[in-house]
Amino acid sequence: MAKSQKEKEIQVLDIIRVTPLLSSKEIHNKLDAEIGYATLKRILQKLASENLITILGKGKGTKYQLSNSYELIHPVDVTAYFQKETDERVIRESFNFSLMTETLSQVSVFTSGELNHLNDLQNRYSENISKLSEHEYKKELERWAIDLSWKSSQIEGNTYSLLETERLLKEKQTTTGKTRDEAIMLLNHKDALDFIIQNPTYVAPLSVSGIEDIHTLLIKDLGVKRNIRKGRVGISGTNYKPLDNEFQIREALRDMCLIVNKQENVFAKALLTLVLLSYIQPFTDGNKRTARIISNAILMNNDYCPISFRTVNSIDYKKAMLIFYEQNNLTAFKEIFISQFEFAVKTYF
Repeated sequence: MAKSQKEKEIQVLDIIRVTPLLSSKEIHNKLDAEIGYATLKRILQKLASENLITILGKGKGTKYQLSNSYELIHPVDVTAYFQKETDERVIRESFNFSLMTETLSQVSVFTSGELNHLNDLQNRYSENISKLSEHEYKKELERWAIDLSWKSSQIEGNTYSLLETERLLKEKQTTTGKTRDEAIMLLNHKDALDFIIQNPTYVAPLSVSGIEDIHTLLIKDLGVKRNIRKGRVGISGTNYKPLDNEFQIREALRDMCLIVNKQENVFAKALLTLVLLSYIQPFTDGNKRTARIISNAILMNNDYCPISFRTVNSIDYKKAMLIFYEQNNLTAFKEIFISQFEFAVKTYF
């Protein structure tokens, strides 16, 4: 069966990874016969435009090697990745300090094509809200907040339906058969969202104390410890072990804030906050919920469309996050971010 375009690109990348600094002719000699030389040249240009490979030299002396961005953004077959059980996967088991101090300071997390798409969507959002009255905008913002509170809680195992969540947040009516903590989790989400809506500059610049404040709102009355954890924490479904030293965790958070604040692109700020805060796992619980709220706070502070994640599959979200934990690869999660931003622009406001 003929290979898909993605499979061809992965094969080319694998060849360059194993044997860097090959010419296009040398790469072609190692490829399957079905991939012609002209096709290879197009693939190489595409991979270079996506910051996956670096082109060295000119003319007949042109060579190819993986870029600094490769590990972070190279394509991953999610289905194939999870065909291996947790203990069978070859992963980065411990926290990668150089990810923030070196890698992320040198690379762009989005390709130019991805940024063009996101910017087009943002322009559409700006045009849409310019036509709304203040009352209409507030109604849409309320709808978005209900959707985010529901989905963010569902990802963490909350069993309230979207309609039950709406009734709880609007009318303060709990649902029979649901636990007290489930209702509190949802109400805390709404409180945290109300806070960032009323205080749009609270995350500008992003700070460790600001992150702790948002987390405190989200875990109120849930029996979860406030502030930076002092011991170990495990993550279901992976052998990745987050930092277990309070001082290293705080240092990693400061590094994260520095990286996010230095980013000129708002989309990069929001995406990196989502994945890095979850990767560091600074709290005993509520890390991903905090990441989703703060990421949206960054978008809203810059007048960008907020994201509800309403249509994301919870398992897909967790798998994308696990790939980042284990491989420090952003691709699967970036696809979720882009698709959910597109959904938000087309659905709200």
